Amino acid sequence: MPRQLQVVAFVSTLDRFAMPPMLIAMAHDFDVPLSSIINAAGVYFLAYGLMQPVWGMVSDRVGLVKTMRVALALAAVSTIAAAFSGTALTLGIARGLAGACFSAAIPASLIYIGDTVPSDRRQPEVTRLMAGVALGTGLASVGAGTLAEFTSWRLVFVLTGLFALVLIVTLGRLTRPPMTRENAGVLMPLMAVVRSGPTRVVLALAFLEGMVLLGVLTLLPAAVEATGASASVAGTVTAVYGLAVLGFARLVGAMARRTRAARLIALGACAAAAGCALLTVARAPVVALVAAGLLGLAWVSMHSSLQTWATEVLPGVRATVVSAFAGALFLGSAVSAKIAGGFAEAHRYALIFGWATMLAVILGLFATLGRARWIGPEGGPGP
Repeated sequence: MPRQLQVVAFVSTLDRFAMPPMLIAMAHDFDVPLSSIINAAGVYFLAYGLMQPVWGMVSDRVGLVKTMRVALALAAVSTIAAAFSGTALTLGIARGLAGACFSAAIPASLIYIGDTVPSDRRQPEVTRLMAGVALGTGLASVGAGTLAEFTSWRLVFVLTGLFALVLIVTLGRLTRPPMTRENAGVLMPLMAVVRSGPTRVVLALAFLEGMVLLGVLTLLPAAVEATGASASVAGTVTAVYGLAVLGFARLVGAMARRTRAARLIALGACAAAAGCALLTVARAPVVALVAAGLLGLAWVSMHSSLQTWATEVLPGVRATVVSAFAGALFLGSAVSAKIAGGFAEAHRYALIFGWATMLAVILGLFATLGRARWIGPEGGPGP
């Protein structure tokens, strides 16, 4: 896998995870309820999700590399504009545009892997991509919280926008894979997705995963701050999630070569349920550290397995499936942010994480059984 794809994952994740540690600081700056800023974060995830199929179709027409470069250019402008927002409304609009543009980054990277890496080596490569996600998560969690506390949250968005501009140049040196889907009509891939039962299952699982994992991670810094911790401490706690993703990525990558995907999903679901259960009981920094580590294991083990499944379920329309998968993931996150915003405003975090625990159990059961029973495109059981 080209190193540039890990950098793409890093920059995209850096922007996505910068906002959660700064939610309370932004609410104070704009003098609005916390729920208003959580809703602005939800707009980012909603736009991120809705634009996935659009970017998938664009990449089929103009190519993966060109799509990533155009999207990152637009993302840089939108992100820097968010730094100069004067109200919570303009912040939500700018962040929504940024989410819509950054949404092309990681799905295009996954499609690139699917188009250039044989299926028997794909899971480890997807796991390697998670290293970029981990570094972005860790730096965003620590850096954003610290900058928000000691300087300004606005500086964070300026930096992520500049990083995106630099990345446009580096992607120009990336080898372009052959275009194999340019003659497909706009509706044909979408109809193939709608008609495929296994694909619908994968998308439903992605939606639930977004509600659980991304929903919990969005609220984790605010939940820790609600215990009296500072923004920098809350960000550092969340950064453990990124470190856990980085640390477990190599382990899960090695396990993927000899362990069935259904078992990796089960392992990740158990870790997610355990982490959410801990947060239901307490949100003190020490407890949150352990929970963040468990959520990191859940992301590497369960999410990378579901992502790999998405690249395999309908190879003929891979770009559309992978984009729809990412869209479902972030739609789930947007829905959870909208539902949980009022409860977070009232500091009812035990209720939020209790529901997340139950959803994690349901997700784990359906995802494990579904992956174990899936019959691959060649007529045999999926790997």
